[in-house]
Amino acid sequence: MGTEARRRASRLASLPFERAGSANGSAVSGFASAVREAWSHRELLDLLIRRELKARYKDSSLGFLWSLIRPLVMLAIYYFAIGKILGAERGIPQFAIFVFSGLTLWGLFSEIISGGTMSILSNAGLIKKVYLPREIFPLASTGSAMFNFAVQLVVLIFATVVLLQIPWQIEILYAPLAILVVAVFGIAFSLFLSAVNVYLRDVQYLVEVSLLIGFWISPIVYSFGFVVDALGRAGLPGWVTEIYLANPITIAILAFQKAFWIAGSTPEAGAIYPEHLGLRLVVMIIVGLLCVWGAQRVFSRLQGNFAQEI
Repeated sequence: MGTEARRRASRLASLPFERAGSANGSAVSGFASAVREAWSHRELLDLLIRRELKARYKDSSLGFLWSLIRPLVMLAIYYFAIGKILGAERGIPQFAIFVFSGLTLWGLFSEIISGGTMSILSNAGLIKKVYLPREIFPLASTGSAMFNFAVQLVVLIFATVVLLQIPWQIEILYAPLAILVVAVFGIAFSLFLSAVNVYLRDVQYLVEVSLLIGFWISPIVYSFGFVVDALGRAGLPGWVTEIYLANPITIAILAFQKAFWIAGSTPEAGAIYPEHLGLRLVVMIIVGLLCVWGAQRVFSRLQGNFAQEI
């Protein structure tokens, strides 16, 4: 080794070790440090969101129009298969708006979870080469999902205008609360699942099955009134309904439908909503934020070996 190389090695050896990223610290300070670090990299987060959106429709002739085509095709399938053929629309006025409002919000949750679960593995090259707060990868997937949701929300609003069902009522305020519920629980699940998926690759397949089950146990293609009637005919006690409503996505979808599906608010429609829906939304938001905190702490514990595992 030459003299200059030895001198350089000596200088490096004299330097103190510095931790890359935020220290774990206590439960509160560690979480706050992670939030500050993610915020300091917000420009990078914006670039990652743009990259995900561009990569999704790369070399596609229609580009971002696919974010419209897919939900519209799903709407047509459920409207004709479930509404017309199976006759679900007979008890649900303006069935198209009812279904599309549920599909729109569920699509946001599903995309956050599925994209977030794969976010660390999909960015293995970056994680191995440079340091940056790893939480921004699930957050980038959330940002990409929010963009697609915004496009579909425009379609939903346009549909209410065309069908003369414009949601001017005060219940429209339920919509932002419902979106917030989905966002916080989506971020919590994506942080947790993205970290666990690095060590246990079966998680991504379990997520696919769970989302399929979650879709059908949520009141998207059937109304909450059908659930209440079915449980009543079965002679089950009221607490079974409360268990069904313990699902935060169910509460969010019901609130979103109440915001946009004004045909369901008429006496003739006979739509049923749980009591204290606004309070339930607030409680779910608080619980969701606690879940985000817990998921980030798990993520922080597991991220140390990401580079080696992927």
